[in-house]
Amino acid sequence: MAVINVRVIKAGAGPRNEVPLNIAFVDKKDIIAANVSDEVVIHAIAKEINGPTGINIFDMDAVTTTSDGIMVEGAIVKMAAADMGKVHKEFGILEMEYMEVTDELIAEEPHMLQWKKSFEGRKLFRGPNPNKKLIPVHNAVMTGRAVNNNSATEMMNVITMEEILLPILGQLEIMKDGKILIGSTGEVISVGIGMTVAEKYGRVFPTRQFKAGETAHGSGEFAKTLKKHIPIIAASKSVLAGYILKALKIGMIPGLHIGCSPAVLAVAKAFGSDIAIDNISEQAAAELGSVGITMDSLRKCCPKLSEQEIIEQADKIIPGVDAPVLLNSDEIVTRLLLNI
Repeated sequence: MAVINVRVIKAGAGPRNEVPLNIAFVDKKDIIAANVSDEVVIHAIAKEINGPTGINIFDMDAVTTTSDGIMVEGAIVKMAAADMGKVHKEFGILEMEYMEVTDELIAEEPHMLQWKKSFEGRKLFRGPNPNKKLIPVHNAVMTGRAVNNNSATEMMNVITMEEILLPILGQLEIMKDGKILIGSTGEVISVGIGMTVAEKYGRVFPTRQFKAGETAHGSGEFAKTLKKHIPIIAASKSVLAGYILKALKIGMIPGLHIGCSPAVLAVAKAFGSDIAIDNISEQAAAELGSVGITMDSLRKCCPKLSEQEIIEQADKIIPGVDAPVLLNSDEIVTRLLLNI
């Protein structure tokens, strides 16, 4: 018999009790060491928690991309939703697609140059492959009250209609027992979520839509309200800044190679990096303008900061998250020891 360590955020956790359902995180290494299948572990978690639960399995040696195209270490490889001890047979589990990084892929998706420059040899995972299984809109799994959405970065209790956003970097910090930022998503991140890059089997879109410089929302002033009041668990801004800087230092240009999200633009501006302002679409510019980021402001000169200065001042430089609370992840994470 093997013991698998599961990190669990219980429904109702958080400084303002903002977590709407149970959330379970598992390291793929532990599953391999136990010599059991992912599905065995998922079903065991479902039975043990016995309530609405989103379940994410991670390969911490792999890489993935954020919605705005920043490559990060660690990836979700399988997602599930459970409720009342069960997992829906057809819609309860989805596997993330392994992506072979080739010269052809880099040509189609220039932000993939990050893999070549910084992460070569690591496995890359993004969203599920719709050619392998019929997938609901926005790459979701569902069982009972629990929905695990957008390739495991947003979850919902569909009875209470309460949601929570879980950007990948926040989840990876939980897996590393690091610090996390909890608050309301706010207007800035609500806008930023739409500033995607075009990817095959992306986290939200299975085909290459909405390339760098464009917005997936296309909703003008309303973009800032779309997710504004939803709770969010994110990484600290210093961690986010570090990954954005890593991309910028190898020549990734916001609006051309990577998305023009407010976070990316703020770090690029502070670092003195090029920004493809003329490649930012009118729709994207309108949404950015709604949260005070105008094309004129991006063109203005400002003092350049060093990498270390940006990381140290990340909370001031990177906008987003309303009423944020920074805490150690173990303050809201409990450990479930599964005997398999």
